[in-house]
Amino acid sequence: MSATAAVTLCPISSDTLPATEPTPDTLAYSLTLPVAPASAMMVRTATRTVLDLHGLGDVREAVVQRVSELTACAFRFSAAADIYVSLLHRDGTVRVIVYDGHPRHTHPRLSAAWDAQRKSALRVLKAVVRSCGGTWGADAARHPGGGTRMWAVLPIAGARAYGRKR
Repeated sequence: MSATAAVTLCPISSDTLPATEPTPDTLAYSLTLPVAPASAMMVRTATRTVLDLHGLGDVREAVVQRVSELTACAFRFSAAADIYVSLLHRDGTVRVIVYDGHPRHTHPRLSAAWDAQRKSALRVLKAVVRSCGGTWGADAARHPGGGTRMWAVLPIAGARAYGRKR
């Protein structure tokens, strides 16, 4: 190669990028947050912003409460340095999924005790999800790093009604 070889760059043209406006159907975000007390505040702020951006401001109260509660629970129980949060709109629902690094216990009594502690920490989540007609739960994470996956699935109609009740 000669010292005078031309270098060409592949320019990115806005003409070739899809011009997708944020809609409820394009809501798909994930965040990796530190295991820190401020993480619940960070995830609340990010969730409010993306819900408003995607035209889902009317479900904000129910979804922000759920993502905040799941993140705070992950902070409380995680043994890892990070918490992973996913926020999706699918099939008329908003799905909040939070992964933490605490592995599921293999001993049945320890596992039952740990599940009871998590469920106790999430008792408000349970009530709100139920009032929205949704589902929630916790189980072993299915990724190579292990840990625990917690989720809440809120139907849009139920989350809207919940926000109007407040």
